[in-house]
Amino acid sequence: MKRGMSILTVLGLLAVGICAGCREVNGEDESQRSEEEVRLERIGRIDSTLLRVLPHAEGMNGWMADSLAQWQERLDALSAEAWVLVEDSTGLVISAKNADERMYMASITKMMTCLLALENGRLEDSIEITKDVYTTSDARVKVGDGYTVGNMIREMMMLSDNNAAYALAKFVGGDTLTFYGMMNQKAKYLGMNGTHFANPNGMPNDSNYSTANDLLRLSRYCMQDTAFARIVGTASADIPLLDGRHLPCQNTNALLEKYDGCIGIKTGFTRQAGNCLASAATRDGVTLYLILLKSKSYTSRFTESATLLDYGFEVMKTYQRYCTSR
Repeated sequence: MKRGMSILTVLGLLAVGICAGCREVNGEDESQRSEEEVRLERIGRIDSTLLRVLPHAEGMNGWMADSLAQWQERLDALSAEAWVLVEDSTGLVISAKNADERMYMASITKMMTCLLALENGRLEDSIEITKDVYTTSDARVKVGDGYTVGNMIREMMMLSDNNAAYALAKFVGGDTLTFYGMMNQKAKYLGMNGTHFANPNGMPNDSNYSTANDLLRLSRYCMQDTAFARIVGTASADIPLLDGRHLPCQNTNALLEKYDGCIGIKTGFTRQAGNCLASAATRDGVTLYLILLKSKSYTSRFTESATLLDYGFEVMKTYQRYCTSR
C-alpha cells in the first residue's frame, strides 16, 4: 500500500470491496434460504479491509476529531490483551488485537448457557436452587429459592449469578456433564473452532477458553434471538420468585446506563481471565459488536470498551459520509 494515500482513496477501495461482497450474498434467492441459514451467514460475515488499509492511510485531516495517529496512540494504551471490534451489517473489522489467541472468558461463558436455556428450556417451568448446584457463596440465589426458568435466566445474566448458571445447566441438560456437551456441540455448530466449554459460568478452569473472534460469532448469533437481546439489554429489574418475593437486579454491565446506544451484552471477571466485556451498541443505524478480554481492572473494561466503540462509530460515520456523497 502506497504511503500518502488519501482517505477518499481508502474509502473508495473499501466501498468497492464491500459492494462486491454484497452482490455475492444478494445474488442468492433469499426466499430459498431458511432463517437459520441467514443467521449463520450473518455471523460469519467478516471483512478485514479496514485493518489492511487504515494503518497505511495518511492525509486524513478533518475525517474525525482526532487524527488517526492520535487514535492509534489511544488504542495502543489500552490494557486489554485481546479484542475485536466489528460493524455488524458489513462485517467490517474496525480494530483487533490477538483476536485468535485462546483466552479465558470468565462469565462471558454465560452467553452460551443463556442461549441453550432459551432454546431448550420451557420458560414457564419451575426451577429450584438445590444444594448440589450451590457451588459459590457469592451468589444472590439461595438454596430453596424457586423461580420460573425464564426469570432465573434473567437473574443469571443480569447479576452474573454463578449458581443460577449451574441450576440451569442441570435443568436443561439433566446433568451438568451433558450440558457441557451441549455447549461444545453448539460451539462447533457456530464455527467456534478455538473454543472449549468446561462449565456453565466461566469460573476458573484451564479447559474453559475461547478467542475474541469466536466470542464475536457467539455474540452476533445470540443477539439475533429477541429474548436474549431483551434480557442483556435490561439495565435493572425486580425479578419475582415463586414464593412472591422479588429480587432487585442491577445489570453488571455499566455501559447500559453510561454509554449512549449500548444494547448489551455480558461482563466477566476472574483472576484467571481478568476483566472482560462483550458489548454491543447502536447509533444512527450502525451496530457495533466488541469483545474485550483481560483488561486490567473493573473500571478499565468499561472505559476501554467505550474508547473502542467511539473509534468504531467515528470510522463508520466517515465511511457512510463517503458512500452517500458518491
